[in-house]
Amino acid sequence: MRPLDGITVVSLEQAVAAPYAARQLADLGARVIKIERLDGGDFSRTYDDKVLGLSSHFVWSNRSKESLALDIKKPAGLRILRQLLGQADVFIQNIAPGSVARMGLTYDSLRLTNPGIIVCNISAFGKGGPDGARKAYDLLIQCETGLISITGSPDEMAKVPISIADIATGMYAFTSILAAIIRRDRQGVGAEIDISMLEALGEWMGYPMYYTTHGGTPPPRSGITHATIAPYGPFRAGDERSVFFGIQNEREWKSFCEDVLQQPDLVNDPRFNSNTLRVQHKAELTALIERGFRQHSSRQVLDLLEKSGIAYAQLNDVSAFASHPQLQARSRWRPVATEAGTIDMLLPPVNLNGFDARMEPVPALGEHSESILRELGISPAEIDQLRRNSVI
Repeated sequence: MRPLDGITVVSLEQAVAAPYAARQLADLGARVIKIERLDGGDFSRTYDDKVLGLSSHFVWSNRSKESLALDIKKPAGLRILRQLLGQADVFIQNIAPGSVARMGLTYDSLRLTNPGIIVCNISAFGKGGPDGARKAYDLLIQCETGLISITGSPDEMAKVPISIADIATGMYAFTSILAAIIRRDRQGVGAEIDISMLEALGEWMGYPMYYTTHGGTPPPRSGITHATIAPYGPFRAGDERSVFFGIQNEREWKSFCEDVLQQPDLVNDPRFNSNTLRVQHKAELTALIERGFRQHSSRQVLDLLEKSGIAYAQLNDVSAFASHPQLQARSRWRPVATEAGTIDMLLPPVNLNGFDARMEPVPALGEHSESILRELGISPAEIDQLRRNSVI
């Protein structure tokens, strides 16, 4: 058995945050019924066409789901959604603020007929407050939380190029739903969950927020180095290739000076004998390290770091990551079907012993509409009528 076998999730979802949360529930065995618009479905289906003609965002966040194309603005469509929610364990939604209330799909209304239901509402800013009705997308939340102000180089700000606000939000929705399922099993009560993108990414901003609030200034934009740890980042070796490593404590600093640089006098050098001092003298320290590395190739430097127990990395591009030997050695890839053909996808990182994550097909738009309606007891003739009326 998978941990969430027997759990049914109905998700009125689009883009990334809610689909990512729902997909993780599907990974653990939940049945996820994805409600989509008839006219194109989840708009992330058309973000790009790089995966056999399909969107990379969509295939990543929507495997192992069933797609029901349904016009919930029509009374017949809304009745079908209500019928599904009457039998569901979890309802996830991230449509425009206020929309579910106008349709009568709030937690207070749904629990009247389904007392154990768990409703997870995902929005940009959360319920209430001056911004409760505002829409936002990933870039805008990166702006609102201050993330962009500390990202990039000293000369230019940059956004995080993955949907980090959506991913953070999807993760907190996922974990909150798991907590609600556990509580329901123990106490027999459903739950209403209010997840905001602002608060989800805001939690991830904890270190720079407290650093700024109590230190008076924000951590400086530091590119691919670190604002508050040194040495940390790229350093050129004798072959002009960079190696990446980081020193996290004084024990590692001692080992680095003695075994890698072979300059034991640096351990207690008054410029560098604490992390705070090393950060203050970062430019001087970087120049000193690169002088020491000049006599070695990058491969030789990496070997020295390995022998000294210091964490290091090679700078991979995305293609190199996709062929990473560690992923291959740990058998992390699985074939997953899509409407356009089979692709290899990474297993989710939830490595719980005793079960295999679900890695089932990415659904085509409306692929499961008829089978879901038949389960609800709707006859073939009624299904045909719903199709003629553009309800499904």
